[in-house]
Amino acid sequence: MRIAVVGCGHVGLVTGVCLASLGQHVLCVDRDLERIRLLQESSLPIYEPHLDELFLHSRSAGELAFSGDTGNAASNVDVVFLCVGVPQLENGTSDFSALDSAARQIARSVQSPKLVVVLSTVPVQTGNQLKHLLTVYAANPQARFCVASNPQFLREGTAVEGFLHPDRILLGVEDSASEKTLRHIYAPVLDQNFRCPIHLEKCPPRKPPELLITGVESAELIKHASNAFLAVKISYANVLADLCERLGADVQEVTRAVGLDQRIGPRFLEPGIGFGGPRLPKDLAAFCRLADRTGVEAGIHHAAQGVNRGRIDHFFEKVQRSLWVLKDKRIGFLGLAHKADTDDVRGSPAIELLKRLTAAGAQVRAYDPRAMNQARSVLPDLACGADAYDVAGHADALVVATDWDEFLKLDWKRIRDVMARPAVFDGRNLLSPPQMRALGFEYYSVGRPGS
Repeated sequence: MRIAVVGCGHVGLVTGVCLASLGQHVLCVDRDLERIRLLQESSLPIYEPHLDELFLHSRSAGELAFSGDTGNAASNVDVVFLCVGVPQLENGTSDFSALDSAARQIARSVQSPKLVVVLSTVPVQTGNQLKHLLTVYAANPQARFCVASNPQFLREGTAVEGFLHPDRILLGVEDSASEKTLRHIYAPVLDQNFRCPIHLEKCPPRKPPELLITGVESAELIKHASNAFLAVKISYANVLADLCERLGADVQEVTRAVGLDQRIGPRFLEPGIGFGGPRLPKDLAAFCRLADRTGVEAGIHHAAQGVNRGRIDHFFEKVQRSLWVLKDKRIGFLGLAHKADTDDVRGSPAIELLKRLTAAGAQVRAYDPRAMNQARSVLPDLACGADAYDVAGHADALVVATDWDEFLKLDWKRIRDVMARPAVFDGRNLLSPPQMRALGFEYYSVGRPGS
């Protein structure tokens, strides 16, 4: 089947490359012509584990191509997947300009019936608005449109695994023909005998995903509801961490026990310096706005926003209290991405914490395995080191702000020996308090004894 994926951001690229690896003929489109040039030269503009392997596999098989012409691409395929950004404006509303532009180009170019599938996270009833827009701008009477919603539940760092081995596939459709087409596209993933086209250590054989068929509006709401719930769960873990610090309990012991309850589960019960990234905060805010607009009380979700906003303050105060004076203190900073296994710094709590330390007069040098170039685009004056040992050298403190596995495997005795003062502030609870203290560190974490 011929598919156009409009939007070559993180979700769009992962979607396009993975669909091509499943044997679909995929044309990825983006209005950023420099990005298209890089992709045509087989250079990936983002980092995502295993994406480069699938990219080269699909390119060599002739299943993956790139273009800057949305209208022409849409006119020559069977299905159009929309993965364009729908950012949130300062007043809380969504910016649909990229979606509007893509829809108008599609409507004016196609000359036959077309299925348009929205993968972008969008407010409820966007599908209705999109179908109306496609219809009124259609230049050819034969260009009839069906619109479906196919939200992706991908996490940066595990996006390839998440696409090829998802827990569920959600199809919000308005007719049986759209459902049939999407079932065909996802047939390999739904097959219980499916194996990844390349070897992925994290993708052992497992049962096929649950296929959920809903209406378009339900699918749109499900994505927001899922991400809002995860945000609430993280904030709940942070409230527990604060309680543990006050009462002398260990938050990891508490959350482990709570997570063993099958009704709750352990994932996302992870306290720290707060959640960030390009999606979770935005989706929680969108959920709150939707509830407010429709007159539904969503106090728990507003409270989760408040808890998350306070995490940087809480951790900054811990560093300040322990170091007493931050001005001219040398601080090594480990981690800039909003989470491990990605180079994405959008909405990163690590970046916000670094800004606070710098504003207080600290001399901060940072290291991240993947995200230093992206961080410099946000912080042009950012001082970076060659590796973790480099930024620890002569430092008065070391902050762990992203939970990279690489940091867990460091030679911490060597780190201690090169620091001016062996103080570690672990904002992700990555390290073991007894082990760090046995090595002679002043060790501070989140919600654990001695924090």
